[in-house]
Amino acid sequence: MRFRAASDQSMLIDLGDEIGLATHARVLKLLRLLQKEPPAWLRNMQPAYCSLLISFDASRVDHAAVETALRRFEQRSESLRSLQPRTIRIPVCYEGDFAPDIHEVARLHNLSIKDVIRIHTSRAYLAYFLGFVPGFAYLGDLSEDIATPRLDTPRKRVPAGSVGIAGKQTAVYPFATPGGWRLIGRTPLPLFRTDREPFGLISMGDQVRFRSISPGKFEELASP
Repeated sequence: MRFRAASDQSMLIDLGDEIGLATHARVLKLLRLLQKEPPAWLRNMQPAYCSLLISFDASRVDHAAVETALRRFEQRSESLRSLQPRTIRIPVCYEGDFAPDIHEVARLHNLSIKDVIRIHTSRAYLAYFLGFVPGFAYLGDLSEDIATPRLDTPRKRVPAGSVGIAGKQTAVYPFATPGGWRLIGRTPLPLFRTDREPFGLISMGDQVRFRSISPGKFEELASP
């Protein structure tokens, strides 16, 4: 573990050097234990691929005391049993206006469109963490066969439900926002709704699988 003061009331804890299952498990276990037994000084937690950002009440505790407490929490978290991940299945239309970048992804990798779809739908992706906007899950690990850099110039508006790839990551945009990921499809499923619990369809630690659907099926599933 490495500790760094991120501000006068926050601490960044690094739990590994490489993105992967082992580091993700350490981050998730520490997060779960802190959620279960939150210290009085804890204000907020933000997990990432290899780290956990902790915000605390500086009127109650200082950085040294936070580090001491978190070292104890991390030691205890090692004995937690790993939870069986949920599998979230997401239908995606990889055709037409739903997939404005799929032809370019195929061209860059000397693949057919069918190959890109087959590769993208061939594996389960781990939801490493959520960020950017509510419900936006960073999913890995994308096959090297279709791993593609972000766009040079981000779009000003990416439609809600768009499925994108960036490097070895893939994700679904829950809302219409600006974004620079390569868009290869779109799902009709709402990724974030305030009338359900949890609000987001995908949670940290979930396994996500994509399946290809036709434009007609997209319209059918999108209908209220």
